[in-house]
Amino acid sequence: MQNWVSSVIVKYNFCPFARQEVEQNAIHYRVSTAVSHDDAVMDMLDECAAMNDDAGKETALLIFTEGFGEFADFLDLVDLANAMLAVQGYEGTYQIANFHPDYVFADSDEDDAANYTNRAPYPTLHIIREQSMAEALDSYDEPESIPEHNIRLARRKGEAFWQQLLKNCYKK
Repeated sequence: MQNWVSSVIVKYNFCPFARQEVEQNAIHYRVSTAVSHDDAVMDMLDECAAMNDDAGKETALLIFTEGFGEFADFLDLVDLANAMLAVQGYEGTYQIANFHPDYVFADSDEDDAANYTNRAPYPTLHIIREQSMAEALDSYDEPESIPEHNIRLARRKGEAFWQQLLKNCYKK
């Protein structure tokens, strides 16, 4: 996943804030072998607690290497994780972005290259400090242009390009 962050997210500027976090070693990578929604959410809550205890962790990737291979099942996990953020008092402190090898945007065809903006080698919950994200967005000219830029780039490069790049991330 570190390879994916560097060779996809940073290199192609899908997240203009990621480079700084990579350079400052502020991303925490945690592998979870959870296969049940309950266990996965507990791992996510543990990661939130760990971030509370360590202000140097700006963001965390909770990577599921065993479970949630089916995209629909993963989306159920995302819904539950978001609900549990609120229940556990983390709403407003953390937000969750998500990535999956078979990610498909709701208004997109499965083979649309734009889906690769959210495809990763493994199902992953990205836990982000809301305050830090708000500050980063406030300092960025036209933050609403970020998704548009990513979609244009992904489509210009094409599905075959991103498939190969994602495949290469598995190897390293």
